[in-house]
Amino acid sequence: MSATTIARIKATPVTVPLEAPLRHSNGAHWGRFVRTLVEVETADGYVGLGEMGGGGEDAARAFAGLESYLAGHDVFALEALRLKICNPTASLYNNRTQLHAAIEFACLDIIGKKLGVPVHALLGGKLRDRVAFASYLFYRYADPATGRGEVRTLEQLVAHARELKAKHGFTSHKLKGGVFPPAHELACYRAVAQAMPGEGMRYDPNGALSFDDAVHFGQGIEDLRNDYYEDPVFGIAQMRTLRDFVRIPLATNTVVVNFEQLAANAAMRAVDVILLDTTFWGGIRPCIKAAGVCETLGMQVAVHSSGELGIQLATMLHLGAVLPNLGYAADAHYHHLVDDVIEDFAHAATDRRSVLEGGPELARQLAQGVMVDPETALRAHAREELGIDPDALGSPIRAAGSSFVAFSAGAMLPLLPWFFMTGTAAIVASVVLGVLGAAGLGIALAAFTMGSRIRLALRYVAIAVGAGAITYALGAAVGVST
Repeated sequence: MSATTIARIKATPVTVPLEAPLRHSNGAHWGRFVRTLVEVETADGYVGLGEMGGGGEDAARAFAGLESYLAGHDVFALEALRLKICNPTASLYNNRTQLHAAIEFACLDIIGKKLGVPVHALLGGKLRDRVAFASYLFYRYADPATGRGEVRTLEQLVAHARELKAKHGFTSHKLKGGVFPPAHELACYRAVAQAMPGEGMRYDPNGALSFDDAVHFGQGIEDLRNDYYEDPVFGIAQMRTLRDFVRIPLATNTVVVNFEQLAANAAMRAVDVILLDTTFWGGIRPCIKAAGVCETLGMQVAVHSSGELGIQLATMLHLGAVLPNLGYAADAHYHHLVDDVIEDFAHAATDRRSVLEGGPELARQLAQGVMVDPETALRAHAREELGIDPDALGSPIRAAGSSFVAFSAGAMLPLLPWFFMTGTAAIVASVVLGVLGAAGLGIALAAFTMGSRIRLALRYVAIAVGAGAITYALGAAVGVST
């Protein structure tokens, strides 16, 4: 079998819309998720796909900087890949963990395609055919465009929880807190639990509670069926102290996200449930290693969500399929999306339950379906970031015809005075009409593109004046007179 080596790495930042802005302790996800899609192409023609949280030019530059460094690397040499990207010296200056995660995703995708096996077969084999997910309840602002989707009151939260359960069949429910005063969120949490009797509950304020509030909140829910109490306070030492006051399993996706922190937790026993995130831990394989350590030491594990699109959702499904000590339903933001870069699911699937309850086979199909049309990611970026709907754009032929007519009409304006006058008067009138026509064209274009009217008007006036000056100079050079 010939070597399959990295030849090209392409990163594409995308933004995908949410049903409504999702509120959290540090602000909000303002109506969209920003992610970076990564394509790794090999010298023998395979293309693998990865995904990283965040995006923009910085992410694209970071991946571009790794292309020459990783060129020629065998995608099967995954441990060497980790050492190349996440070696201690490189990590002192920039944390490459999430870059490695996206590239590892893509390499596993390539290996699976070359060998003709699903990714879970490369990770030890599946132990379950279905991976359960929990609903992810957020306080939400109303969608600015529709005015719908607000979740602020107790009644709104319970109604939203019931809606998600009816649509997706969830039997565990997570509330993202740290938004309102703890007393209000406690009342809301208990109301959801009452509306979903006997079902799992979990609360995550992203470490925003004071220690005193965390104690009282925890004690106020001890009688419920709690899966765990996630990051109520920040810092492994505070989590360890909180254990003495609250009789609920403590979980984290913030203070134990690498093996050094896992070792510290093993010594302190601060956290009971380690929430494994395929991005934060640097890939699927590090998560599996961490799960093995946790199994040995009697810690529990679950699959965490960091705001995934379809590619990372596939990694979460594969991870959940192979972990022997998976004890809880996985998190997922996915049901808050109204679109995705995966064409089959973005446009065809109206019931996300099939995705959220999916197993390894679905994950394989999901990964293979990503960007079936390479334009999908660019269309999502154009629509959400640039405000352009590609589906609303006209025919290229019609656009070309319109441009021909518009420019022909614009070219006629400076000629009109010469039909009625001559000499200096005709020159002045021609220049004035040309400038006014160019400015009008710029203002009209600004109305369609939402650009600056003044800037575009000045730009087109400058173009018209420059073209006129060049034409006049050429005429004078060959002896043409007015």
